[in-house]
Amino acid sequence: MKKTTLGVASMALAVVAAVGLSACGGGGGNTADEDQISAVITRAATSGDPAACTDAQTAKFTQQTSGQPSQSAAQAVQSCEKDAANTAADSIDVSDIKVDGDSATAKAHATGSTFDGQTLDVGLVKVDDKWKLDEFKGFDDFNKDAMVAAFKKQLEAEPNANPQAVNCVVQQFQAASDDQIEGFFTGNSTQAEQQLFGPCSKYFQG
Repeated sequence: MKKTTLGVASMALAVVAAVGLSACGGGGGNTADEDQISAVITRAATSGDPAACTDAQTAKFTQQTSGQPSQSAAQAVQSCEKDAANTAADSIDVSDIKVDGDSATAKAHATGSTFDGQTLDVGLVKVDDKWKLDEFKGFDDFNKDAMVAAFKKQLEAEPNANPQAVNCVVQQFQAASDDQIEGFFTGNSTQAEQQLFGPCSKYFQG
């Protein structure tokens, strides 16, 4: 696929990399751990700070959400830093934090931006006594209609958005299965990007 074709996809991938979460919730660990987990998720998600690409998430997480499996860890970090300003949601309510030694999971319901109306499952690990995002596990009760509507709104807000390209991508998302969409956002499907964006390449220049 043309590099410029990835321009539309890169915004969505930047959203994944941000997985923006804001604090509330509990269960499973001590208060200090839960406070740290909420704080690091909030930083990765809402700060727009390129430094969060390394101090709030692991290389595994950054590579998973880069959208390009062939990227090295360094390349994935560069992609994350470049798109750091694209945060994932206006706010997210975190719940069901579960801590098991040096690993943890949490659920978060998003309001606003591309993940509006979705509940996200994320995993974290503790590295040198500091919690970091380690995995975007997927969606809990995926809401496809909400995803398509929010994604369309985000794409249309992009500078120099091509209406034909946006409409094509939206149609591809509408026609795709839930598994295809989830595979794209989690990075678990190497074919998902081509399936969702490849048919729209004719609308991109360069």
